[in-house]
Amino acid sequence: MKFGVTVVPRVADWQLFVDLERMGYDCAWAADSQMLYSDAYAVLALAAANTARIRLGTGVSVAGVRLAPVTAHSIATINQMAPGRVFLGIGTGHTAMRVMGKDPVKAAAFREYLRVLRALLHGEEVDYDLGAGKTDIRFLHPDQGFIDVEHPVPIYVAADGPLALKSAGAYGDGRVCSHNQTRARLQKSLETMQAGAAAVGRTLPDTFHTAALSYACVLQPGESMTSDRVIDEIGPMAAATLHYWWELYQMNGDTSTVAGRCRNLWDEYLAFTERMELPLAKRYQQVHLGHCAFLPPEERRFITEDLIRSTGGLVGTPDEIIALLREREAMGLDEITLLPAMATARRNLGDFAEKVIARY
Repeated sequence: MKFGVTVVPRVADWQLFVDLERMGYDCAWAADSQMLYSDAYAVLALAAANTARIRLGTGVSVAGVRLAPVTAHSIATINQMAPGRVFLGIGTGHTAMRVMGKDPVKAAAFREYLRVLRALLHGEEVDYDLGAGKTDIRFLHPDQGFIDVEHPVPIYVAADGPLALKSAGAYGDGRVCSHNQTRARLQKSLETMQAGAAAVGRTLPDTFHTAALSYACVLQPGESMTSDRVIDEIGPMAAATLHYWWELYQMNGDTSTVAGRCRNLWDEYLAFTERMELPLAKRYQQVHLGHCAFLPPEERRFITEDLIRSTGGLVGTPDEIIALLREREAMGLDEITLLPAMATARRNLGDFAEKVIARY
């Protein structure tokens, strides 16, 4: 099992990447959400210039806010600074698009995006359509020190639906999902990706990487899952699931993803959003306030044990967390990447490194 961290990128705090390397983490993913955080690629450039071992990438970059050639050139630029230890996480942009009141990229457009992206990152020429017909594009100066496409940049696709999973199998080198998925769902997803690979004459390699986004807190003696310190450290990531449920509900009234044990909590949260100051047409701005970075005080009451357990939070004693990780490893996961609250990230991640990673 590899251990990663998804960093809420604040450009003034790029030193966190250096600290993660010192703590022994394998990977650091910079979240990409243009209306919420600093630019992921700017922060990654600082991280690349000041680290030597840790793998660096986006967690995840958003297809809807950058053209495929721009994303390819941005990550290839980081790869020039840290050759061979750079990866690209890429997705349709649930948060980055929703926080602007827009829908994520559609499946067909995302598949085409991945096709172009993969070709460019392999140093190939590829046909590209920007809306006025296809033209052939390629990097003109790959050997002049501007970018690095000689050292492979693995593409890790954030995918859950069947069409995105098939695209991940066709053009990805790995897949990112949430930590709370069942063994049956993970197996079904793998089969779908294998079918997607076969459709383009490809076989998923043994090195195909499977990563899951989660959060963690090692309990101290006498603490519960909802002790104040625990909520301080994991509250923003747990609350992000409520934001996700709310967005799906706004689309078409869908509540199928709401965990059964959280139905009463969901009703309370929905009533809470209906009392927000902003009108419904702009309420996405208020719902996503603090998303994965900090927890607005008024949302603190929604961080319950049921929500933590339903969202796959790794909260418990070191032995309990290690047991959960062993279970996930046996299910086929290669990496867990943790996303703590921004203000307590160093304490939270240092504790996890000392008490869990060092014993794993």
